[in-house]
Amino acid sequence: MNAQRNKQAMKIVFDALAEGNGQPFVDAMSDDFSWTISGTGPWSRTWSGKDQVRRGLFRPLSAQFEGSYRNRASRFLAEDDIVVVECKGDVATRAGARYDNDYCYVCRFDAAGKLVALTEYMDTALAERVLAPPP
Repeated sequence: MNAQRNKQAMKIVFDALAEGNGQPFVDAMSDDFSWTISGTGPWSRTWSGKDQVRRGLFRPLSAQFEGSYRNRASRFLAEDDIVVVECKGDVATRAGARYDNDYCYVCRFDAAGKLVALTEYMDTALAERVLAPPP
């Protein structure tokens, strides 16, 4: 069943993220992957295409972090082509603030088992308070 396959893929991704390794997440993305951050703050928008997600979202974020970003999942729910992940980040900013945001990711997979879209729900006030806005 694809739902269980996709859920297992996200468990592998988050096992690596818990150790500060984001490469399996990148590897799971299709080339036309899109990442949407909901809300109305400066980080709320959609990045379209795997390269744009890496350049426009990941690069400006990681430039603000002191050390490796970690993210630990506490729950995975899967149905059809969707996997929902409840998780918590763990990182300090270079400015010395903690950025331990709480997240809910709604991840959509294609028939081949690649991530095609992710919608992120988070504490946008925390992001606005401790992060510089993206370019």
